[in-house]
Amino acid sequence: MTKQGVSLWNIFAVFAKIGAFTIGGGYAMIPLIEAEMRSRGWISEEDMPDVIVLAQSAPGILAVNMAIYSGYRLRGMRGAVAASLGAVLPSFAIILLIAILFTGIKDNPTVVKIFKGVRPVAVGLILVPAVNLARKGCRKWWSWAVLAASLVAVVLLKVSPIYIILVTIIIAVAISRAKEAQQGR
Repeated sequence: MTKQGVSLWNIFAVFAKIGAFTIGGGYAMIPLIEAEMRSRGWISEEDMPDVIVLAQSAPGILAVNMAIYSGYRLRGMRGAVAASLGAVLPSFAIILLIAILFTGIKDNPTVVKIFKGVRPVAVGLILVPAVNLARKGCRKWWSWAVLAASLVAVVLLKVSPIYIILVTIIIAVAISRAKEAQQGR
């Protein structure tokens, strides 16, 4: 589904804007990526959860993976390069600037207050895609139960998410095979 009418510069600019104004990393970028892409008609609301899951499944940084996938959908390999450069370059430049300047001002009371004030914003930006994914992905009562059990296991019981994913895969395969066997009778 490439859209040849979308310029590489436009793809770069959109992801550069997202990369420059997002605090909190990949998950905090999700609402901005979704809003920017949907407002331009580059993606549908129904496709967004699939993009997030695909980006999470690939190795690497979530926001970069989303940029690569989105750019690729729009303009192929060149779009993927434009989007990933757009997503990475502003953050790289900002981090480089902070690293150069921060050592001299890291103990400044105003700077400390700014960073403390930004933390809740980053948490809120990370929660938005989580809530949206839950609403879109949990259509049945049992999916909400799995969500709650996973949350309790990770947060309260300190179970590694790797084990939860592996158990979920095993259960899903077992259920799928049982349904196939039942239908085959």
